[in-house]
Amino acid sequence: MESFGQVLLYLIIALVVIVGIVAVIRAVRIVPQSVALVVERLGRYSKTLDPGLHVLVPFVDRVRAGVDLREQVVSFPPQPVITSDNLVVEIDTVIYFQVTDAKSAVYEIANYITAIEQLTVTTLRNVIGSMDLEQTLTSRDQINGQLRGVLDEATGRWGIRVNRVELKSIDPPPSVQGSMEQQMRAERDRRAAILTAEGVKQSAILTAEGQKQSEILKAEGDAQAQILRAEGESRAIMQVFEAIHRGDADPKLLAYQYLQTLPQIANGTSNTTWVIPTEFTAALGNIAQGFGGGAGPAGPGVPPVPPSTPSGPREPADSVLDEPLLPDPAEALAEAQRQAEAATADATSAGTRSGDPFDPSHERGQRPGGGSATPPPVPPAPPAPPAG
Repeated sequence: MESFGQVLLYLIIALVVIVGIVAVIRAVRIVPQSVALVVERLGRYSKTLDPGLHVLVPFVDRVRAGVDLREQVVSFPPQPVITSDNLVVEIDTVIYFQVTDAKSAVYEIANYITAIEQLTVTTLRNVIGSMDLEQTLTSRDQINGQLRGVLDEATGRWGIRVNRVELKSIDPPPSVQGSMEQQMRAERDRRAAILTAEGVKQSAILTAEGQKQSEILKAEGDAQAQILRAEGESRAIMQVFEAIHRGDADPKLLAYQYLQTLPQIANGTSNTTWVIPTEFTAALGNIAQGFGGGAGPAGPGVPPVPPSTPSGPREPADSVLDEPLLPDPAEALAEAQRQAEAATADATSAGTRSGDPFDPSHERGQRPGGGSATPPPVPPAPPAPPAG
């Protein structure tokens, strides 16, 4: 009997120790950060334990649930939604929420995750049902704002705050996607054609402007070249004219120049008749007198040409050419015109005295009635203009 009593005592002591250990374990609770524990006492809500060390009444207080206070992200599967233009689109939704009241999250709603999902689907169908496909694809921010407002208002009494609602994807039907791709391709082709046309237009305008400026510059260059060429020829003629007058050219030189000009008069393949002027015999007489030294007549009816007497000492050729041009070219040209008119009048009077200069018999050296004709008399050469 004594041994049985000792064993029973040991069992009771061991049972008390075990119960004490269990009671201590159940009485002491360490709550981690961002977690709240809902405690019930005898089946009723007692308190919410914040992070830290807490002591409960063993076998009286009981932890009902632990609630995570961190922000949570829940992605819901695609939901079919009908738009106002009767198109079914698949929409994926992502919800960002946070539990702010652990007691309400435990006692006000049985499963707040499922409640948020169903509320999101119904609200999304209401919002998308008032929009067409184009508005749905381009109004994501508006849809997100409406969803967040409705969810935050409904979940407020559950101790939950909805921070953000995002539409992850909006998938229209495959046929609509093909039509949208064709529309986008056509729009891009149109923009490319417009840009190409604008480029061609700008290129044509720039090319035309370049050609215009080129033609203007070319015309200005040609005009300036002609002006400079005319000025050069004018200065050359004036300088030659000045040199001739200052050099006091005699009739021999003038006759020689006259003979050099005759081949140019008869030049040409269509010339079949060569008209010999009346001054030709006078020119021959001057040449013969200059090279032969004689003073005889150049021909019958042609008066002898008196030898030229220098009116004064001639200036050296270099000094004449190096001197400046005439101080007044207009006066020199007027004097030359008067001398040309006088020479023309003398030639006309000489032709009238000798007969019709345009009679064909004069060209062939015969009389109108037959026989050879005597060359008409040649008037003496006009006196040389004074030097200077």
